[in-house]
Amino acid sequence: MVYKGVSVGIGYRLDLWLEDKMIIEAKAVETILPIHRAQLMAYLKLTNNKLGLLLNFNVKLMKDGIERWANGMPH
Repeated sequence: MVYKGVSVGIGYRLDLWLEDKMIIEAKAVETILPIHRAQLMAYLKLTNNKLGLLLNFNVKLMKDGIERWANGMPH
């Protein structure tokens, strides 16, 4: 990945990038932490995308494990 003309190396790995428009970050954790949100925000900034989903698969109902982020803010 290249950001502002500088290669950021292989330290960043997106889980899923849909048609260069939406980033999906998948987790299976007890609780979504601020670091998980920061990771998604970093990916959105680095790719210049405005829409992302943070999915936590460690929930009974999947609807409870979805956070939608648009323009850097939760929705």
